[in-house]
Amino acid sequence: MSSVPRPLILLTNDDGIYAGGILAAWQELRKVGQVEVVAPDAERSAVGHAITLLLPLRAKEVVRRSARFGYAVNGMPADCVKLAVKAILPRPPDLVVSGINLGANTGTNVIYSGTVSAATEARILGIPSIAVSLATFTEPDYTYAARFTRKLALAVLSHGLPPKVLLNVNVPNLAEAEIKGVAITRQGESRVEEQFERRTDPRQQEYYWLAGTFRPMETAEDADVAMVSKGYVSITPAQYDLTAYQALDELRAWDLKP
Repeated sequence: MSSVPRPLILLTNDDGIYAGGILAAWQELRKVGQVEVVAPDAERSAVGHAITLLLPLRAKEVVRRSARFGYAVNGMPADCVKLAVKAILPRPPDLVVSGINLGANTGTNVIYSGTVSAATEARILGIPSIAVSLATFTEPDYTYAARFTRKLALAVLSHGLPPKVLLNVNVPNLAEAEIKGVAITRQGESRVEEQFERRTDPRQQEYYWLAGTFRPMETAEDADVAMVSKGYVSITPAQYDLTAYQALDELRAWDLKP
């Protein structure tokens, strides 16, 4: 009597293969299925959907906690998904999980996020995917976020996702008892107010260092950043089709004939 094979889950991130969040996700997702890790060899935060075209990609096996952990790739998060699906894994995964990222990916941060872009690449390849982020940069506790990742992974494996849609998940940095619930949200209006600090290097050459402060620009309860700040897990269905459908008729009405 043959047994049903366990789901194959590809786990990646943009914080790098040695980050705490990917280890926490790996420990929980192994309870769901066979987990293969293919992740950047170092931090690749805020690289968006960049891919590597002009350099060779290399994948090196990594051991963590005295066990084979996965492959470290000298590329971008989207590269890791492409390489895993097309060259490393024995078959396409049933699910791709990207994270757990250190820091929220809400508002316009979604555009820059390597974490979300890895999940987007999976969806382009036709594979269900989720991106998970922990909404803090200090004293992260991945315990609940990892358990929720496992729960959501099981739900996606069971129900599937609509075509072209991935799930962008943001989890408050709280103990499970303090989580108020789960909210299905939209991408809110919020962004980083950027500034460039001008500095001088030891050779007296000027350079600039990007800094900034994340500013929520709305408090509507259906927006991702608002619900996370109130203690809710935010799940935002996202898609890679960037067409502004509401503008099509307006543009068609313009007189642009040669």
